[in-house]
Amino acid sequence: MSMTSIKDPQNEEKEQSFAETAMRMSGKSEEEATRTGAVDRADDQVESMFAAEYKTVNSPVHKAVWDQRVPIELFTPPKMSANDVSFPAMQKSLEVLRKYRDAGTVYNEKGKVSDAVIKDLSDAGYWGMAIEKEYGGQGISVIQFMRFIAEVAKVDPTVAGLASVHGCIGAVDPVKTFGNESQKKKFLPLLASGKSLSAFALTEPCAGSDLTALRTTAVLKGDHYIVNGEKLFITNAVPGRTIGLVCLIDGKPAALIAELPPTENEHFKIVNYGLHALKHAYNNGLIFKDFAVPKENLLVPGVGDGLTIGYHGLNLGRLALCANAAGTMKLMLANMLPWAKFRETYGHAIDTRELVKRRIARAAALIAGSEALYQWGSWLLDKGYRGELECVIAKIFGSEALKEVAIELFMKTHGGRSFLHGHMFGDNVHEFLAPCIYEGEGEMLGMAFFKSLAKAHGQKYFEPIGHALQKHKIKDFNPANPAHAWALKSELMNYGGWRIGKMFESPDHHEIAGMNLKLQGHIDYALEMLNQAPIELSENMVKHQLKLPDRQCRIAHMSRRVQDMVIILITALWAHQQQDEVQTAAADILCQDLRRGLTGEQPSDKYFRDCSRLADLIIAGGYKELENIKKLDIMFSYDKKAKEAKTAVKA
Repeated sequence: MSMTSIKDPQNEEKEQSFAETAMRMSGKSEEEATRTGAVDRADDQVESMFAAEYKTVNSPVHKAVWDQRVPIELFTPPKMSANDVSFPAMQKSLEVLRKYRDAGTVYNEKGKVSDAVIKDLSDAGYWGMAIEKEYGGQGISVIQFMRFIAEVAKVDPTVAGLASVHGCIGAVDPVKTFGNESQKKKFLPLLASGKSLSAFALTEPCAGSDLTALRTTAVLKGDHYIVNGEKLFITNAVPGRTIGLVCLIDGKPAALIAELPPTENEHFKIVNYGLHALKHAYNNGLIFKDFAVPKENLLVPGVGDGLTIGYHGLNLGRLALCANAAGTMKLMLANMLPWAKFRETYGHAIDTRELVKRRIARAAALIAGSEALYQWGSWLLDKGYRGELECVIAKIFGSEALKEVAIELFMKTHGGRSFLHGHMFGDNVHEFLAPCIYEGEGEMLGMAFFKSLAKAHGQKYFEPIGHALQKHKIKDFNPANPAHAWALKSELMNYGGWRIGKMFESPDHHEIAGMNLKLQGHIDYALEMLNQAPIELSENMVKHQLKLPDRQCRIAHMSRRVQDMVIILITALWAHQQQDEVQTAAADILCQDLRRGLTGEQPSDKYFRDCSRLADLIIAGGYKELENIKKLDIMFSYDKKAKEAKTAVKA
């Protein structure tokens, strides 16, 4: 788990991470060890960009797990208000989008977001939200941007997603963060104006989660880099737009800002393919053959290389995904309610049925968790934290929540009509599933979460053991072997001291003034579980040793448990700040659900009654944020006249 460099005994000039050495010691191939080392170094390079107090080891999650005291103040961002999304450009953008939605003209004849929508949003300032005012943008904070994305998603999730692609993982963040002043002046006003939307071209046919498998190359010839290669699954990339292009220069990953020509030519081709997801946006493959990019468009980071640039924007994209999910789930919940009131079984509306009430309550609970997570993560990024652990939790939870609400709650409540042409579910089902893959597939990200969480602990206690194993040429370490124990006595004593100390630590405790008793109970539970987490994590590191990276299911399971502990803590604290009956009840339901997942207990009858009470509050109009969401026409209207007509036919 360590990232500290040690000398390769075969080459004193070559440095490698301990993780890379450990993989060789565990029998991995040279290629796998080298590629793993490259990814580790890219992660380290991103980490080095942050001040010490904002690095992962000092992040809220890391401290909550490994330190005795949980920094509760870092889990409690200020409450957001309506003023955070009341800027003129935001309001104008929402007005523009609602106008097109109401007219049914958001999409063109090909089903894509129309050029007219993009242009009118450009005029409103939509595409420059995340760009500083000096370069023609709106200069809003991360948390304001994410809250805005959530609001846009309540109108149209695809348009909200395009803002994320453009402003978080497209060319905007790379130029803002790594561009020199000349590059910023050249590209940012263009990107802020919306005259050129952006994308980030990283993925290749053989390079998905394994970003070290890049094959696209760029060779400097005169004043231009000549690019050859292929990119795949690039959202927002069409002729005439601006992309961040990751390629190999002299065998090392690098990033160029490339302006795509207005039409295809012999040097640039679009690869079209059938893709169920992203149906309202453009997602294409790109082929470059002797494609020229001015050499001054090369981004030169202060540390690292093109992978560093690619990794940097991911946390923004992960938060945006969670924010988009929160808004989209509100759109679905708002459209569950009128149908549940209209649809009858055996003479009673289904919104009186316990099963449907459970669905309504669960949807509200998942929305509450998503809102709590993206607002918390955004606040941390604004404060200067890297936010790696926190943004991973938000991404995984938001995407899985969206999938559950769509499939288990929204679809099942609407029944067969969900699959009618024109129904929000049937027309967009892949849009609700695909976020589980975006910005890193969920379980893969869970393993990355564990690696980042355990790295410092491994560096302090297990890396010295690894050095000693190398020194004494011990391959199959057994602490019960007296010779092994003696050879590593000082390293084992160091770890043993930590382990004994942890056994006698008591959970941290925080009494929150005015806290709802149910929420306080969830906070106490989360703090208790976080106190136990280090022992569980460390014991598995001891048990599996160098084979731990191959125990992917165990890592994913441990990672999920820690994530759930954090979600309980964050959601309860967030709900306390809202001082809203519905949000308090929704947070309580989510925390109960997560706690049962950690303990294996069965739901009680009281829990089901809690769900029904929350649903009744929502059905009665208590969820204020659903009031202004337009109820979509789902093929057949459900209003009083329709019900009367149905009754007349029966008569």
